[in-house]
Amino acid sequence: MKLSSVLDPAGTRAPSPGPGGHAGPEAGTGVSGGQRVASLVQRQGVLAVLLLVVVIASFIYPTFATLDNARGVTVQASFLAIVALGMTMVIITGGIDLSVGSVFALGGVLAAWASQWGALPALLVPLVVCGAIGALNGVLIARVGMAPFIVTLASLLGARGLLLAITDEGATTYLVPKDSAFAELGQGSVWGFGHPILIALVLFAAGGVVLQRTSFGQTLFAVGGSSDAAVLMGLPVARVKLTVYLLSGLLAGLAGAINAARLSSGVTIIGVGMELDAIAAVVIGGTLLVGGAGSLSGTLWGVLLLAVIQNLINQIGSLNSSYQSVVSGGFLIVVVVAQRYLARSRRTA
Repeated sequence: MKLSSVLDPAGTRAPSPGPGGHAGPEAGTGVSGGQRVASLVQRQGVLAVLLLVVVIASFIYPTFATLDNARGVTVQASFLAIVALGMTMVIITGGIDLSVGSVFALGGVLAAWASQWGALPALLVPLVVCGAIGALNGVLIARVGMAPFIVTLASLLGARGLLLAITDEGATTYLVPKDSAFAELGQGSVWGFGHPILIALVLFAAGGVVLQRTSFGQTLFAVGGSSDAAVLMGLPVARVKLTVYLLSGLLAGLAGAINAARLSSGVTIIGVGMELDAIAAVVIGGTLLVGGAGSLSGTLWGVLLLAVIQNLINQIGSLNSSYQSVVSGGFLIVVVVAQRYLARSRRTA
């Protein structure tokens, strides 16, 4: 089975749940050609843009099309990709998670602190703490009924505050022991591919199977398409929402831990604005902010597109990294406008 086919749930639209929460047949036995084209562009348009940018950059900058540069770009992108994986599931359900940047940084600090006792504590401590933050977000949103924006904004501030408390306002930097098994997790490679890349690909493949092959994955789309309708159908809406926020916290913490292993330290100033990069990658990849539609393959291409843009800015040399935000914002506006147009085209086709 190809990775792209696993990552891209059929149709990217909210399926019609059947008995037991399984997706029923797509409303689509009578789908027109225009609707198919609009759906294809929504799902894979970002891949076409990515390939075009890569081809043009390869001709303009010879150093861009090198294997070493490709490895560097993909390793850097792998951490955002892991965070964006959780964000994709949250947004598909119609939610948002603004806490992932701070949770990512907190996970790195906790991993570096716990690494003095071995690789297992270095992974378990950030997963437990960051997973607890995600679970708390899920409980307040799914069970209490609070707005995701407010809850996760509070978690963003709380996680960053906890990080500063652990590090004495950033004055203390915890180091990962050299040549430890935990350091190898972030710095090692297999066949020239860094461990962070392989971990991200495995997680995306697993996430694709969950979205496409399980009733839980299909329920995500149903909840995002219409939460009220999903409740009337007897689907476990609250449990699904709680689970996706838990997963988002776990994945952000895991990404932070792997990043700490790669840097050999728990850096306190990272992760600022990462939640916005993750949201941008997810939306650029074709996932609708209103929920009910999206794909992991699109998110993966969106992450790579943002990473390539950053690398091109570095290649130019005369531009600073702030231009990445300008370009990313431009892409985001274009994609949102295009999504509205495509959605209208699919309704009227």
